[in-house]
Order: sequence, then structure tokens, then C-alpha cells
Amino acid sequence: MTRLVRPDAVLVQAVIAGALSFAHLHDLAEAAGQDGWKAWAYPVSVDLLLVAAWHRLRTLRDAGEPSRSAWSWFAVALAASLGANVATAGLLDLGDVPDWLRILVAGWPALAFLGGTLLVHRPTTSSPPEPEPEPVAAPLPVVEREPLPEPEAPPVQVPALPAPAPTAEPAVTAPPALVAHAQKIAADHRTRTGSDIDTETLRARLGVPPPLAEAIAAQLA
Repeated sequence: MTRLVRPDAVLVQAVIAGALSFAHLHDLAEAAGQDGWKAWAYPVSVDLLLVAAWHRLRTLRDAGEPSRSAWSWFAVALAASLGANVATAGLLDLGDVPDWLRILVAGWPALAFLGGTLLVHRPTTSSPPEPEPEPVAAPLPVVEREPLPEPEAPPVQVPALPAPAPTAEPAVTAPPALVAHAQKIAADHRTRTGSDIDTETLRARLGVPPPLAEAIAAQLA
């Protein structure tokens, strides 16, 4: 089946603009001393650098990387194309081209070669592949076990401890000097009161504890 080719206004406009720009670049290169096939190669070089810079610019933007270098070479190629279009519009005498323009035209091949090389051979840094997630093992089912019965401990017989023997209180012995002094006190008390001195009064007169006072009173009886 034959496909019908429909004319596109945008495509026609692009072809016309490209042909005019191509002709202007050829005329400027020829006026600057580049004759023959060299004058035809200059428009091809400028347009190829412009297309390569635009393609590189879109690739870097899609990858999310800085595109400053591509913008720079795109601006250089666009300035060369626009400069040729303006120069051939009657503002420049193509029969007497200035020396600085001849230098620019003569140095363009080296500049275009450098730009094309940098645009083509500059690799894009690809992001490292994301590591694949490790498979997670399914948890093992938890089996509940009944607690084992604890073994019964045998009864422990605790031996009976013997009852502590009653401790006998140590006998209190009064020193002889204290007994002699107590005899004098008891004789004085009998002389004054006519009765024997009791244990509490003797303890108060001697200033001794009750056990010692009882031991002295026992020796005085």
C-alpha cells in the first residue's frame, strides 16, 4: 500500500531556513578566502556542531546531569550561524573582508573539531544499579509446648536442735576492803537506829550495783 506524503509546514520552514543559513555561511567562508569545497564544508561544520550540541544538551537534561558544557558549544555554533547571516545582510563588504574575520573563519575548523570531540566522547555517568532486596525467609511456626511437671521433692527432715542449757549466773565476790567498809557502815547504822541495815540502804551508802550489795549483805548477816 502506497503511503501519501503530506507536506508539513514546520518541516518546510526548517528546510528553507537551513538552506538560507547554509548559503550565508558558504558566501561568508568564500569571501574570507576559503574557496572550492572548503567553502561548502563550513556550513556543514557549523550546522553539525549546532545539532550535536542540542542533542547532547537534551541527553544530559534527561539524565539529570549538569549541561553547562553542552550549552557553551551550542551558543558557539549558534553565534557562528547568526553571525554569518547578519554579515551577509549588507552590513559587511564581502569584497573586502577584515583580517579579524579571516582569522575567525580560518580557526573555525580547529574549534569545531574540539567541540565535536568533547560532545561525542564525554560519557554520561550512569547511576549505579540499585541492589536487589534479599529474600526474606518466612518465620517458622511457633509450637507451644506444655510445661513438664516438676518432680516432687522428698520431704526433708530437719533434726531437732538440743535446748540450750541454762547458764548459771556467775557468783559475785566482794573485795575484803569493801566488806570491812560495809561493816563500819552497818555498825554505825545500828548505833543510830538500833536496827540492822537493809540491803537497799547499804547499796545506797556504798554506791554499788544490787548484786554486789546483796553479796556484801550476805557476808554481814
